[in-house]
Amino acid sequence: MSEDRPVALDEYPVHQAPLSMKHHVSGDRNVYDRCIFHVFDHAGRALLIAGLGVYPNTGVIDAYATLRTGDLLHAVRASDALGDDRTHLAVGPLRITVDQPLRRLSLHCDADPGDPGGLSFDLRWTGDFPAVWEPHHIQRRGDRLTLEGRRFVQAGHCTGVIRAGGEEFTVTAGEWTGTRDRSWGVRPLPGEEPGRADEFRPEGFHWLWIPMRFDDRFVMVVVQEDADGFRTLNEALLVRDGRRDAQLGWPRTDIAYHPGTRRPERAVVHLADPAGKPLEIGVEILASSPLAVGAGYPPADDWQHGTWRGRGWTDRRVYDLSDPAAHPLAAYGVTDHSARFTLDGRIGYGIFEHGSFGRHDPSGFADHTSVAE
Repeated sequence: MSEDRPVALDEYPVHQAPLSMKHHVSGDRNVYDRCIFHVFDHAGRALLIAGLGVYPNTGVIDAYATLRTGDLLHAVRASDALGDDRTHLAVGPLRITVDQPLRRLSLHCDADPGDPGGLSFDLRWTGDFPAVWEPHHIQRRGDRLTLEGRRFVQAGHCTGVIRAGGEEFTVTAGEWTGTRDRSWGVRPLPGEEPGRADEFRPEGFHWLWIPMRFDDRFVMVVVQEDADGFRTLNEALLVRDGRRDAQLGWPRTDIAYHPGTRRPERAVVHLADPAGKPLEIGVEILASSPLAVGAGYPPADDWQHGTWRGRGWTDRRVYDLSDPAAHPLAAYGVTDHSARFTLDGRIGYGIFEHGSFGRHDPSGFADHTSVAE
């Protein structure tokens, strides 16, 4: 076992605790630090989701990428032991390079030598607007802190190439959009016993995370509600270069679901400008990717983030999403939808991330079995 020595980041004046940058100030096993990227075309043919996370107190680094094309979801996942170099954002075939902080990044997935038709990509992600903070996010069950996260979000464009299933997608700035999110803090990892906190399991949970990129502006909406509609997270922000960010009131969203499901088909986001004038943003869903399938988000049953799989673990697979019954847990997880947005004659593109589980009075859902009529 190697000795505990300083790491490269310890050379820089970035410390916020009398610890090496190798160690987190909290001993909570659920400490995490990760990112997610969305890259998608404006016609709804392809939706790529990729991310990487480190879990300092469990010693794990992992990454994933999924590509939705038609009814097929191509997935690559990798996990390994966390090393000392926190600037080396790579695990298995997946790699992220920070070319210019808060501006330009590169995303790469090596091809599988044994499967030339498998998922691979080489992309440059460029931010078109400044990165902005989301609200400080805290959740508790009883007295148990289950989530405390800090996130920033950004919208931009991408260039490069994606390959999967014998198809090649040329990613261009005018026909594709990119969004991303960086978050860190404490978030539940698999394997922890809930203890008494399980007595406080919520009756319902409703979540919307909506980054919207227009040519001249970026609009970010975040909403989290309890079963009775009580709002525990709320943000609506307008971002424009060279101007102060503007708050857009108390967002309200009317969602039209596919009958017999909680899968959004279209929506209207109701906002208000700083003067109180109503604003309406129309939402048209283009493509959908459930994060519980392939991407490692709960309640996935084949792999979840932060899970120790041993050194050098890599997994590739293709899921058929044509039959929802084949992936029953997807209905209880968050789904990312690429979407087209309309605002005062402007057309924009972004992600309509949606999750609604259990009771939600404002939507008319009485319990976990309730769906749209």
